[in-house]
Amino acid sequence: MSFEDTEHCNLCPRMCGVRRADAAGFCGAGDAVEVSSVCLHRGEEPPLNPIVNVFFSHCNLQCIYCQNWQISGREGSGERYSAEALADRIASLFAQFPAQRQPMLGLVTAAHYADRLPAIVEAVRERGFAPTVVYNSGGYESVETLRSLEGLVDVYLPDLKYMDGELAARYSHAPDYPEAAAAALTEMKRQVGGGLITDNDGTACRGMIVRHLVLPGAIDNSLQCLEWLADHFNPFTLHLSLMAQYFPPHTGLSAPLDRTLTADEYGAVTTRAEELGFTEGWVQELEARDNYRPDFDRKENPFE
Repeated sequence: MSFEDTEHCNLCPRMCGVRRADAAGFCGAGDAVEVSSVCLHRGEEPPLNPIVNVFFSHCNLQCIYCQNWQISGREGSGERYSAEALADRIASLFAQFPAQRQPMLGLVTAAHYADRLPAIVEAVRERGFAPTVVYNSGGYESVETLRSLEGLVDVYLPDLKYMDGELAARYSHAPDYPEAAAAALTEMKRQVGGGLITDNDGTACRGMIVRHLVLPGAIDNSLQCLEWLADHFNPFTLHLSLMAQYFPPHTGLSAPLDRTLTADEYGAVTTRAEELGFTEGWVQELEARDNYRPDFDRKENPFE
């Protein structure tokens, strides 16, 4: 798949059909690949550290509470990269990895550039690196597009944000998110399995991790997400990452997004996860909301 071969963009479930050589899609992306940061990151789940993350500009969800709002918006822009230039930057960071560690490449919010990813990864390989490729996604993905990435992605790292379509419409302009994400996660599982394979050092090699950010005032939605996962995956093998890091990213958000989670809210979700049998994965401390405050104006070190 490529923009050269496909006149109108239908890479994600929005199927907006825009000709990106002439105009931006719903996500805000035009024809050029825009990247907001390429950095060596140590703040992901333990099997994914360290990782060279490529944070692509724009996003097909446009969540009103986005923690990465500086780079995800329609109007924002990053630096334009060719596959060769991006591979040079990635390779320079891989050179900083310990000699014994397998390099790991994170492609963050990349659905709108999915047709460009094979060329980017191939250019990295031409520079002498064979990284474990991690596809870090909001979960709002086209099954057809995911199938085009089969064999390229080693580890899928999707969110499961909503099983409540009304909430998805209100917060992310995507009333079909539950259906789209369910189909996408099912396809990811088909490709790489529903567990996580690690090497002797505990570094991820293949499989998937599913993230869920618990939102204030939306506990019923969180419980629905957990129950869907328990019904469609094996809760004893799926690596679930429950996140408490939500904070209001800017002023003007209406209640309940104008506050952080309460201990009671988060406790209800973590208790239900235990009841459903999830035994693999991670549960963030509630204090994560005070620590996860990226600043993408610091392009090389947004998390420091």
